[in-house]
Amino acid sequence: MTTSASIGIVTPQRAHFDTPLALKSGGVLPAYDLVFETYGTLNATASNAVLVCHALSGSHHVAGIYADDPKSVGWWDNLVGPGKPLDTNKFFVIGVNNLGGCYGSTGPKSINPATDKPWGADFPFVTVDDWVDSHARLGERLGISQFAAVLGGSLGGMQALDWTLRYADRVRHGMIVAAAPKLSAENIAFNEVARQAILRDPDFHGGNYYEHGVVPVSGLRLARMLGHITYLSDDAMAQKFGRRLRHGEHKFHFGVDFEIESYLHYQGDKFAGFFDANTYLLTTKALDYFDPAYDYDGNLQEAMVRARAKFFIASFTTDWRFPPERSRELLFALMHGGRDVAYVELECAAGHDSFLLDDAHYHAALRAYFSNIEV
Repeated sequence: MTTSASIGIVTPQRAHFDTPLALKSGGVLPAYDLVFETYGTLNATASNAVLVCHALSGSHHVAGIYADDPKSVGWWDNLVGPGKPLDTNKFFVIGVNNLGGCYGSTGPKSINPATDKPWGADFPFVTVDDWVDSHARLGERLGISQFAAVLGGSLGGMQALDWTLRYADRVRHGMIVAAAPKLSAENIAFNEVARQAILRDPDFHGGNYYEHGVVPVSGLRLARMLGHITYLSDDAMAQKFGRRLRHGEHKFHFGVDFEIESYLHYQGDKFAGFFDANTYLLTTKALDYFDPAYDYDGNLQEAMVRARAKFFIASFTTDWRFPPERSRELLFALMHGGRDVAYVELECAAGHDSFLLDDAHYHAALRAYFSNIEV
């Protein structure tokens, strides 16, 4: 049995594309960069490539650490590496920062060649379809004509699903974790409240805050605090924080009394220190717009007929943002179309964030599925 080990030191790479990318919104990116990382070795037939798609605040840094920042562990490091469920002794793994992001790929903070200023509010709307199209070009650049698998959790799972529809012959396995075929009205509502917190921040300046030398910190903090509540389950919050008081007594003020309040403030402050507000707006809108059945009068079964891949779908019982019934909705649509689908519904108390954790049953299911993928 292979012993699990860290992938070690990794280095981001950058791919520049001069061919314009036509966007679903009607806009066009005349040229763009994608920042990515790779782990493992591409085999002689380029048949062992796995693309990992990130969630809302994720990035290309999926696994390993940076030489100049050993604390910068990849966000899915517990999953990807030698001997881990996504074993880099077998697979060549790629992580990419989406267009519109703030980790190096072309986005609102990038320079608009037409103005020599940051794109800011002028950066065009990007969708899941656009991300998939850009990733497909990166795959071609790397000499990959077909991915062994495309894997993602949450928003990344939606991208993996979109891959199986837009490029049905270029992905053999679609692996969709803690996701849904489209957002519910409640999820869209959460996203809109978060966006309004940013849009109404006086430092937002219509999206052109870069020119003013400020960051809409208050809006970003509130957006992250709201979002973080939806990522955790009630049981997880009760177990971790309960009603514990920071000072052991009620202070009768509007400051931080409870440990859960302190935690949310910490998460909000941290997020506002590194994430871009325009990226947050664009990414949540991409989430809202994603709906593969939109052009099929809402008929998901008809939409899924295009898929040719085999599927792995995982959901978590306490995930109330993307509950198991949403995964089962996708499962039934794929089964109706005759697709080969493995489905696992996992008991995990952590809520939506379960897909990021090192849960034994979850990782065992992923390991078993990956072990059966032929390369």
